[in-house]
Amino acid sequence: MKLYYSPGACSQSPHIIAREAGLAIDIIRVDLRTKQTEKGEDYRTINPLGQVPFLVLGDGSTLSEGSAIAQYLADQAPTKGLMPAVGNFDRYKVQQWQSFVGSELHKGCYTPLFNPQTAAETRAQALEMLQSRMAHVARQLDGREYLVGKQMTAADVYLWVTMNWAHGLKVDLSKLPNLAAYHQRISARPAVQAALKAEGLI
Repeated sequence: MKLYYSPGACSQSPHIIAREAGLAIDIIRVDLRTKQTEKGEDYRTINPLGQVPFLVLGDGSTLSEGSAIAQYLADQAPTKGLMPAVGNFDRYKVQQWQSFVGSELHKGCYTPLFNPQTAAETRAQALEMLQSRMAHVARQLDGREYLVGKQMTAADVYLWVTMNWAHGLKVDLSKLPNLAAYHQRISARPAVQAALKAEGLI
């Protein structure tokens, strides 16, 4: 399998999941500005949308969209618990959180914050919404270590990646101390550290 990624982007989530699952996967870096891969390929000939992540299987089948890729990779190693089994209600809770992070945090809050052309008023609204959404997450984590069940799932990985963006944007989450502990807990995992190293971030 090949996973096309950009360091620190949302593609980091399936990258970490693949490592947590112990899957053999090649990671290929993409420059999202030039749309060139580290091998000098025009990335748009591989993924016409030019976005990451993008997964290419050994038989040539492809998957786009981070949540779909994360679910597929997690399902390749069911004993790891990254995605509960089909029929287990917790699976739908994980999918609920994947959707929340993708729509409410990633696109709803961070996309305008990452865009340098975003108007000041819109930026302020996005920051306010981000604080509100993260406060909601903190309440859900009260008294528990992970979003669903007693072990880390794909949803936790995606949330962790977006929390890194908050740190990079200097968003103050200090009033939500359980989020800091949650972030540190996931950061300490060997697979997470390995992914960060592989992406050149540590």
